[in-house]
Amino acid sequence: MIAVLAIAITGSTATAAHAEPSTSELTKKIDKASDQLEDVVESYNKMNLSLKQTKAEETKLAASLGPAKAALEAAGAQMDTIAQSAYMTGNIGTMNVVLEGADNLMDRMSFLEQISRSRGRDIAEYRATTENYTERQAALKATQDKQEAEAKELAGRKKKIEGDLKELYAMRTAAYGSATEKGTKYTGTIPDIAGSAGKAVTFAYNALGKMYEYGADGPGTYDCSGLTSAAWKAAGKSLPHNAAAQYSATTRISRSELEPGDLVFYRGNQHVGIFVGGGQIIDASRAGQPVKKRTIDIMTPNGYGRVN
Repeated sequence: MIAVLAIAITGSTATAAHAEPSTSELTKKIDKASDQLEDVVESYNKMNLSLKQTKAEETKLAASLGPAKAALEAAGAQMDTIAQSAYMTGNIGTMNVVLEGADNLMDRMSFLEQISRSRGRDIAEYRATTENYTERQAALKATQDKQEAEAKELAGRKKKIEGDLKELYAMRTAAYGSATEKGTKYTGTIPDIAGSAGKAVTFAYNALGKMYEYGADGPGTYDCSGLTSAAWKAAGKSLPHNAAAQYSATTRISRSELEPGDLVFYRGNQHVGIFVGGGQIIDASRAGQPVKKRTIDIMTPNGYGRVN
């Protein structure tokens, strides 16, 4: 009777052999996929920083082309003057003017040397100005090509992330009946911490319950490095929107030296949270979940950083 009931529920013994994974198994798969996705997100953030830098270089180079072109035109005009003078007088004619105008041989030779040096400087300046303008044009073209390539790769990564998110949300729906968790605004007590670190921590507490979104740094959604950079921006400090870059931008400290406002890094600097005291961090953890306050040991930290 029990065997018959089991078959009736599963439909067949073959179906029973390939049963759907349990909720705990799905949770593990979701967590693993979420971590892998966040690695891609942080790579996306890193590339976005590179693209912004390239755009800044392009703007700077483009701005420098105007003065370089003006200098080139001025130098070119000077060359035209020299050429016209040479055509009108010729070397012999110029020599005759010098020889007839100077009182003695030493004066004549000195005057000739001055003319030679003056024209030599003009020619050298023209050559240097031409090379400078040409180099800037080439640098601008190279920078524009780099920007185009980075933008293309960024678009490709964005498309991949969006595809991964669809799969992740489908897994969450299968496991929990909903693609995302619901966040709730924090209404508890925020610790009173002095200085800029206190401002950063207060910001993080006020972000509790807001949803994760890749590439976001507020005000309504965040990813992990977006939250920490926004928190410290509120405290008057600038941090790059990338966990690995934040690791490089902060001072290394030990776990025993941790103070509220310090950053805690995980998974080879692919994830970051802000320490709020009491052995806890606040972090934007992963797609489909809100910003949470959690134990510092959500996984083994690989480093700690203090914002200077």
